[in-house]
Amino acid sequence: MSNVELNKKVPDFELPATGDKTIKLSDLAGKKVVLYFYPKDSTPGCTKEGQDFRDHFDAFSAAGVVILGISRDGIKAHENFKAKQAFPFDLLSDREETLCRLFDVIKEKNLYGKKVMGIERSTFLINEKGVLRQEWRKVKVPGHVEEVLAAVKAL
Repeated sequence: MSNVELNKKVPDFELPATGDKTIKLSDLAGKKVVLYFYPKDSTPGCTKEGQDFRDHFDAFSAAGVVILGISRDGIKAHENFKAKQAFPFDLLSDREETLCRLFDVIKEKNLYGKKVMGIERSTFLINEKGVLRQEWRKVKVPGHVEEVLAAVKAL
């Protein structure tokens, strides 16, 4: 499977999610989808980003958007993270990195002087027809969610 491209249809995918669900992109047809990839549950930056999406959830919902957070953490860690932070959206577990690789978010990172492969914080906006309309890579958390919301409203 090749990587996603702007203004092209995103290939269908299916991943396990919180709430004992399986999320398929094709099941979300007719809705805008925000996929945000983050490195790890319950870490400071990832918690803040999730809280920002949570705090703007009503505005996204009013715009017909489904928010999905994705990391390589397992469902149990996701369930704990979601419950502790009261996230009103689902978190998807990509243990095999299928979606991470499709969206090309696995990057070499420097962790305490060691080179490791990890998720580069990234967000993608998919329209109602399943077409990738916008992407944000190397995301810095402050102000990011407001930027995504503005892009959603401009669709």
